[in-house]
Amino acid sequence: MLSAVIGIVLILGAIPVAGAQGAQVTRHATPIRIGEINSYSSAPAFAVPYRNGWQLAVEEINAAGGVDGRALEVLSRDDGGVRSEAVLLAQNLILKDRVDLLAGTYLSGIGLAVANVASQNHKVFLAGAPLSDSLTWDKGNRYTFRLRPSTFMQAAMLVEEAAKLPVTRWATLAPNYEFGQSAVASFRLLLKARRPDVRFVAEQWPALDKIDAASVVQALQKARPQAIFNATFGKDLGAFVQEGERQRLFSGVSVVSMLGGEPENLEAFSNGAGRGWLVSGYPVEQMTSPEQVGFIAAYQARYHAAPRLGSLVGYMMIQTIAAAVKTAGSTDPERLVAALRNLNLPTPVGQIRFRAIDQQSTMGTWVGRLDYRDGKPQMRDWHYDDGKAYLPADAWVRTQRPGAAMR
Repeated sequence: MLSAVIGIVLILGAIPVAGAQGAQVTRHATPIRIGEINSYSSAPAFAVPYRNGWQLAVEEINAAGGVDGRALEVLSRDDGGVRSEAVLLAQNLILKDRVDLLAGTYLSGIGLAVANVASQNHKVFLAGAPLSDSLTWDKGNRYTFRLRPSTFMQAAMLVEEAAKLPVTRWATLAPNYEFGQSAVASFRLLLKARRPDVRFVAEQWPALDKIDAASVVQALQKARPQAIFNATFGKDLGAFVQEGERQRLFSGVSVVSMLGGEPENLEAFSNGAGRGWLVSGYPVEQMTSPEQVGFIAAYQARYHAAPRLGSLVGYMMIQTIAAAVKTAGSTDPERLVAALRNLNLPTPVGQIRFRAIDQQSTMGTWVGRLDYRDGKPQMRDWHYDDGKAYLPADAWVRTQRPGAAMR
């Protein structure tokens, strides 16, 4: 295994713990074992806050008595961003550690690989962060569920605003792997449906974490687009922004950036770069709903830092697992599948539901413009788009998803 692989077992409530209402974890009850996998060493900007989020949720649930007196126990592993390592870790968690279900992952390719292991072993897998449409469509299976809004859903949210732009010449930029390919395909499909007059005049596909920003920017400039759809993130986004500013690529050009407004990615912007970009993200410092205020306060009290989007995903992932086990009254995989299909639960973003047909949640995201306050990048003029309004129709899903996955 990779030297970076870590093992974290988090179990609170191995002895009776009184919750706010006097609930207790039963001393000898078998814990609910969750095998969790993420790219902690290769994507720490997302994965470390994400781990903080799920740890907070585990602590809260166990302190309140667990799930029907059973503590949550998380066996956490680091895949290092390597697909083959994630497969081995998932197999070991199921076959050696005897976990009740799998959860997590970050990159879409790794999420798909773990989903395949889960399907082969008839274990539920709750994918937290992977966004590729394939996870719930053509490569979907009976045992895999997804929390975050997919590339199709986020593209649909962005296209609502992008279609209003007075431009017809578009270029695309995305990392050349599952997520990027899916994001571009969904954006093109949905934008053309709303604006048949648009043309895509260029596309750039840098390898993940290996962008040659100078060459990418020169190629885009040569195509003279009026707008760019960007799906890079992390250090690739930072390099693209810096080089694009240096070569004045963005002068007079509109940019739509999937994930660009997430706190994990805002570090890519400085000195006014990206101002006015249309982005999806998480304006955490501007949240006012009681659910968000409560989550943010608890997170800050625990970690002395503001949550990031990863924190929210990790927290909601554990909430979902606890609600599913409670509804199923069991950790039996088939009963968990039945419980997760059409599961409704309250979360920091409000009530969400997992659709039965594609096992996708209705978690949404925030869409707005990039701006600056006190010299720091943040979102403005944003709104929260509820995921249920952007899910594809059942008839469409049936043309994309294997029949066996819907049984």
